[in-house]
This record gives sequence, structure tokens and C-alpha cells, in this order.
Amino acid sequence: MTTADDTRSRILSAARDLFAERGYAATSLADIAAAVGLTKTAVAYHFHPKDKLAAELLAPCADDMLTLLGAEFDGRRPFVEALVGFVVRHRAVIRLLMDDISGADNAPPGSTGEAIRTFRDELFAKLTGPDPDAETILRGWAVLGALQWGIVQTMDLPEGQVHTTLLQAALAI
Repeated sequence: MTTADDTRSRILSAARDLFAERGYAATSLADIAAAVGLTKTAVAYHFHPKDKLAAELLAPCADDMLTLLGAEFDGRRPFVEALVGFVVRHRAVIRLLMDDISGADNAPPGSTGEAIRTFRDELFAKLTGPDPDAETILRGWAVLGALQWGIVQTMDLPEGQVHTTLLQAALAI
């Protein structure tokens, strides 16, 4: 790995951690620079504007989401298990997206919020199946809400513990 690649990796790692801890809007390039021992100018050289940093962090998560949505599952339990694994694995990125998730219903066409809304709606459809009754609709939203808030509010807990507890909770819903 070249020095530039190492620097980019360090910047991405620090950004992922800071975005997860503080949120995207509350984290500046100067904060990221301080975390990796660089100047703001050095960080901006690799990632300017800050949106480029977020986009690079989101790419693996989006690829995994497409894989999850394209997979066939033999029943609800295997899908819930895969979904919990996905949200725990990408919890830092989901924390980054929280502002966009909350405004997804009103997001304009072509925006990140619209993409999030589409993913959310497809996950919901996989959870509930075609033509769900009222109870199934409520359970579907309860699972998605529990996973979203469960991972965001437990960033300080070990991944294994979060996975085990969220899986139990989602299967119980």
C-alpha cells in the first residue's frame, strides 16, 4: 500500500468513527484532520468536499444492501438474521445516515434520501411479504425501527453483544 493509500485509509477510518459518534453534520474536516494528525488542507486534498468522504464510506454498505435485497430467503427468520448481520456490520454508516433516514419520506427525486427510502421500502416488503395484514405491517415497522435505533444508540457496545440482542429482539417482534 502506498503512503497516499495509507493516509486515505486513516482518514476514512477516523471519519467513520467520528461520524458514528457525533453525526455527519457535527463533524468537520478539521475534526477528522485532528484525529489523524494531519492538517485540514491535507484531508481536503484527499476528500473535498466532505460529501466525497461520505460517499466512499457508503459504497460498501450500498453494495451489501443490494446483495441482501437480491438474495432469496427460505422464510422470515433467515432474512431477519441476514438483516441483523447487515445493520450491525454497517452500524457506523447507518449512524451517519440517520439524518437522511429521518427525512427520507419527503426526500426529492435523485437525492440520497430517496435512495434510502427505496432501500427501506424494499426491506419492509421482504419482512412483510405481499399483501400484509395490519399486524404484519406493524411488526415490519417495529423490526426496522428496533434495528435502526438499536444500533445507533449502542455504538459503544461490542458488535457481538449488539448482534445477539438485536437478533433476539427482531425475531421476537
